[in-house]
Amino acid sequence: MAEKVAVSNDVTKLIERIKDIKIAMLTTYDEDGTLHSRPMYTQEPEKDGTLWFFTEKDSAKIYEVRKENHVNLGYSKPDDNLYVSISGKATVTSDKELIKKYWSEGLRAWFPKGQEDPNIALLRIDIDRGEYWDQPSSLLVRAFGYVKAVTTGERYQPTGDEHAKVNP
Repeated sequence: MAEKVAVSNDVTKLIERIKDIKIAMLTTYDEDGTLHSRPMYTQEPEKDGTLWFFTEKDSAKIYEVRKENHVNLGYSKPDDNLYVSISGKATVTSDKELIKKYWSEGLRAWFPKGQEDPNIALLRIDIDRGEYWDQPSSLLVRAFGYVKAVTTGERYQPTGDEHAKVNP
């Protein structure tokens, strides 16, 4: 049985799901073409879907996105059975106004000189497409699904289970 997947052009569906998940796994292409992932702290997403991350100018990820700017971001909130994958294009900026806009004092741990740190940069991700899986997380719902599968041999599709692709 083929899975039904909704397709939308509404990037707000992705942003709504990731707005409270601060850590994303950013995947880039390493210099030898292999995939390289690392955790990144997401700043407040823009309504248009633009995502921002603070980084060091001399980090490997900067070299990697300058060589190949197609990236992937993976977000998850397992307690809520929520998983999001975002593909997009990365660019690097040292724009002082943007750094000021997104700066928070907690970033000083990575940038001891604050907003004026000479090694500070922002990584901008413009979303090309995304996909999310948002399922009921109740233990009772999952238990019911298990019992139904065992007794009927059919996969349980809970009400509220949502899997969609977003192509802004």
